[in-house]
Parts: sequence; structure tokens; C-alpha cells
Amino acid sequence: MNIAAGVNEHMAQISNYLVYSAMAVYTLAFLAHITEWIFGSRSRVGRTARAVAAPAATASAPAVRVKQRGGGTAVLDRPKVVTRDASEDRGATDGPGAAGGSEKGDLYGRIAISLTTLAFLLHVGGVLARALSVGRAPWGNMYEFSVALGMVAVGVYLALLALGKNVRWVGLFLITSVLLDLGLAVTVLYADSDQLVPALHSYWLWIHVSCAIICGAVLHLGALATLLYLFRDGYEVRQAQGRLGKLDSMMERLPAAASLDKFAYRINAAIFPLWTFTIIAGSIWAESAWGRYWGWDPTETWSFITWVAYACYLHARATAGWKGRKAAYLCLIAFGCYLFNFYCVNIFIVGKHSYAGL
Repeated sequence: MNIAAGVNEHMAQISNYLVYSAMAVYTLAFLAHITEWIFGSRSRVGRTARAVAAPAATASAPAVRVKQRGGGTAVLDRPKVVTRDASEDRGATDGPGAAGGSEKGDLYGRIAISLTTLAFLLHVGGVLARALSVGRAPWGNMYEFSVALGMVAVGVYLALLALGKNVRWVGLFLITSVLLDLGLAVTVLYADSDQLVPALHSYWLWIHVSCAIICGAVLHLGALATLLYLFRDGYEVRQAQGRLGKLDSMMERLPAAASLDKFAYRINAAIFPLWTFTIIAGSIWAESAWGRYWGWDPTETWSFITWVAYACYLHARATAGWKGRKAAYLCLIAFGCYLFNFYCVNIFIVGKHSYAGL
């Protein structure tokens, strides 16, 4: 143990081993999810859903009778108008992947969830060991923040599953993003276990930063659902127009675009009050540490920009004319502001929050 620095090097090493082990198991879960999607997309349920939906879309187009000049009538089919911003009006149903698919697909899906749970437990162990190595909250720099955020994101996903919510469809994409997050953390953002600068020695570290991590994890899920909504929405438009491609069978496993749109809106709306509190808590901490509540520090500024972007999204999404793709684009812009604040501002822009850098 490094007594001078107050760091338990042995626990720090254990934390690293646990994080790497979690990444290995997450990789196995990723492969299991891939296999689930492959078998599930070939399921009889999925093929039947596509075969039935196409004729239904064609049959729903009304016909127009036109009188001919020489007598008699001609029947013309009215072209079906497909709107992109009102997915809730298409009557699309959730794909088989929203609640299971083929027998083999479900088997690999259950294996993927089991591996994800195991990886999550290893992930939690890595974060706890990091905390024990320094005797403080394990989110004092960008590496620790990234590792903790990925842990909370997977924890929220597993909690939703435990509550009976059909969110297995996001598992593949969540695990992929968490692996990218951890890979970036252990390579580019890694920092040795160490004590904090004086400004961070406060109980507000537990409050403000933990809230920011929870918000980031939930907003992450909301962004993934929004991105998948855009893909599924495009699939439904192509399905209604009768021009599906070979890769479109994968989209059958997703919930309907309207369901994804509602899920993204609800999860973002649910976490927005906590994000508001996070900014307020940061201001209170800033007054205690630096003698002012707000100083337009780059991180403070971009946190506020992110708040405004999500406020605009929620307002637009609650307005009938902004449901659908336009609101989805605004949601992704808002999450892009969050990512820019964390990565670009902390790494490349000097400010009061530079201690959170590399």
C-alpha cells in the first residue's frame, strides 16, 4: 500500500482485473446477442409478419373510379401516402424481437442476458475495488466516470428487464456501446488511482457527480432508443411502399416505431428533472469550492446547453407537430451536446473542470 499517497495499489490492480474481466464477458454477451438476432430474424414469426403486413398495406389503399369518355368506368388505385412524422398512425405492431423470436433465438437471448448479468457483477466489483483503493467516490476523473457510467447503464437495463419490461431489443446495441465506452476508458482515458485535488474534497462529489452519471446512463438509453426508432421508422416506410431489402429482416425484431418513439420520450422525460437537479447541485458546489455559483466555465456552459437542448426536445415531442423524426433528430443533437461536454470540453478546453481530464 502506498501510504504517502493514501492509495492501496493492490486494490487498484484488482479493480483493473475486474474491469478487464467484465469487458471479456460483455464481449461474449455481445456475440450471444448477435446470434440471437440472426436466429430470431429467420424465425417463422418474423417471416409471417412481413408477408402479412405487405398485402395489408396494399389493400388499405383506396380506389378511385373515373368515368371514361366512351362510357364505362376505370378503376385507379390511389397511391398510398406514407408519412414519416406520424409513425403512431401506421398501425404497425411490435416485431417478434420485442418479446422473443424463434426458439433458438430465445435461447441465445437468455444466454446473452445471463452473460450480461455476470459481466455487470464484475463491472460493479471493479468500481467498488477502485473506491476501496483510494477511500473515496470512484468517479474523480474521466476514466472512473466512464467506467461508472457504463455500469449504471447496464444496471438500468437489467433493472427494466427484472421489472418485466420488454427491452431485450436494446441489449445488443447497449452492450456494443458499453464495450466502446470501456475500451476508450482503459486505453485513452485511463488514470492511476490517486487522491483528488482539494476542490473535489466535498460530499457534493457523491451527490453532484453520481447524479450526472445516472443521468448520462439513462440519456444513453434514450439516445439508443431514438436511433433505433429512426431505423425502424425507415423500415416501416419501405414496408408500406413494398420495397423491403434483404437486411430489413433485422428490423422486424424491433418494436414498432411508435413504441420506440414513446419509450425514448418517456425515459428522457423521466430523467430530465434529475439532470436539472444535477446542474443546480453543481452550482451549489461551485459556490463552496470557488466562491461563485456560476462562472460560465466551459463545462458549466455546455451542461446548460445540454439542458436547453433536452428541454427543447421534450417541449417539441409533447407538441403534436413535432412527434416523429424531427423530434428524434433534436434528441440526438441534445445527447451529442452531452457527449461533446464530456469528451471534447474536458479534454481540449481549459477550465475549472480541467482536473477531470486525462
